[in-house]
Amino acid sequence: MPLPGGAVTRHPDLAAAVRKAEAEEPPRWVVADAARDYPPLMAAGARLDRVRDLRLAERILSRVEAHEPPAYVVESDPDAGTLFEREPGPVDGPAELTRLQAAWLDQRRRTANAAIPGLGALLAAESAGALVAAEMGRTGVPFDREVHDRLLRDLLGPRPSKGMRPRKLQALADRVAEAFGHQLNPDSTKQVLAAFHAAGVDVKTTHAWELHSVDHPAVEALKVYREHARVWSAFGWNWADAWVHDVERDGRTASRFRPVYIVGGADTGRWGTDGGGALQLPHSVREAIRADRGWKLVAADAAQLEPRLLAAISGDRAMIAATAADDLYTELAPSLGGERGKAKIALISAMYGGTAGDARQLVQLMRDRFPDAFERVESAARIGEKGGLVRTWLGRTVPAPSERWWRKLSSEDGTKAAASRGRFTRNFIVQGTAAEWALVLLALIRRELHVHGLGELVFFLHDEVMVHCPAERAAEVSAVIERAAAEATRTLFGAMPVRIPLRPKVVDSYAQAK
Repeated sequence: MPLPGGAVTRHPDLAAAVRKAEAEEPPRWVVADAARDYPPLMAAGARLDRVRDLRLAERILSRVEAHEPPAYVVESDPDAGTLFEREPGPVDGPAELTRLQAAWLDQRRRTANAAIPGLGALLAAESAGALVAAEMGRTGVPFDREVHDRLLRDLLGPRPSKGMRPRKLQALADRVAEAFGHQLNPDSTKQVLAAFHAAGVDVKTTHAWELHSVDHPAVEALKVYREHARVWSAFGWNWADAWVHDVERDGRTASRFRPVYIVGGADTGRWGTDGGGALQLPHSVREAIRADRGWKLVAADAAQLEPRLLAAISGDRAMIAATAADDLYTELAPSLGGERGKAKIALISAMYGGTAGDARQLVQLMRDRFPDAFERVESAARIGEKGGLVRTWLGRTVPAPSERWWRKLSSEDGTKAAASRGRFTRNFIVQGTAAEWALVLLALIRRELHVHGLGELVFFLHDEVMVHCPAERAAEVSAVIERAAAEATRTLFGAMPVRIPLRPKVVDSYAQAK
């Protein structure tokens, strides 16, 4: 284990040394890559309270400095040994530890030199997210295989033989073919486009948004076919075979869905997955996410998170005052078109740069009624259109434009390239700040659950969290989530009176959470 700037201490049993240090006075551990290094420690019975993840920190710092990060800050040296040996011996080679120390000290210097007030907090939150992601991946989401099979049978028919479509899916494919008057593969975009063109329908894509206005008997059958086909291919029986595992729980066998999370997988800091599709679970299979017998799921999602954060980062007093309401869109409706739906369009269009339909007029209302909020995203868009860099509240920086973008900017496609980047930077400052708020929220919930032995964080999706806990502790977990939301807001914005409510709901299945 390295002591930054100091000596190297070797331990024949790293997990035991970690457990001892955590029990005495938990330090902040420095790791090259928590996604790689933490799972073996968990498997050996050790838990880390706090870390600095050098790989994740490097990604953030490199973007602050307007260049792309390397894949790894500290790469394993095959001649220096590995972090975990099968037989007792040195747990780390001196060469790797020296590089680890050097990288840590270098990052500390660069963080200080950046002079971005929230940057240190962002690095800590991102690293905390790495621990949450690794632990959730190991714990898994409680899953009921029998319910999943029933849902698939109801939707698709019995599990088919290899290479065949499920019976009900094949019936939908036949309906598509019948509507066109000839056989075709509804999975083939080329064949479907050719069929529409032969029928005199001029479409350029088969996306749902384009087909929505097409009057042809194949459209509805094709839409349903593709929805069901996605469930079959992405979340069907083969998916469960690959990603759902059996574990021993309280003397009986239980099933767990174990996806692989990628912290900061998107440029905005939002998470991604490297298998399992946890962030795209369709409603048709959510009933299979079920609490164990005697346990409950406590699910919560933040109400209108991004508009509330726009109020905070812009300092728009009128908009901040409106966040006191449970439903921000209803509260703002009198100022933005008079209807809840129009208020929603106005806010989303301002953040994403939308101008279709009524959006242009509603965005003008947004400019008039909430000028500071509107100017905050407009300014980010103008900077992005010129190739400049924008930052989130804590300091995550948008990637610098590529050489290809700069070439496009000076070509006949320059206006289009500038507008596209402007839309991205406009939303980046809001969505990225939302990712920061969520990271702090996760870290706070994780700490409280551990301190009080209340349950397990098992799922996270942008602005949703889910805890699996004994039924008798569900009320306590709900209170923890609500407190964590308030504390996360204070951590980012201090005494600013912006409100971001989280609504815990105690349920038996994920399908009941909405």
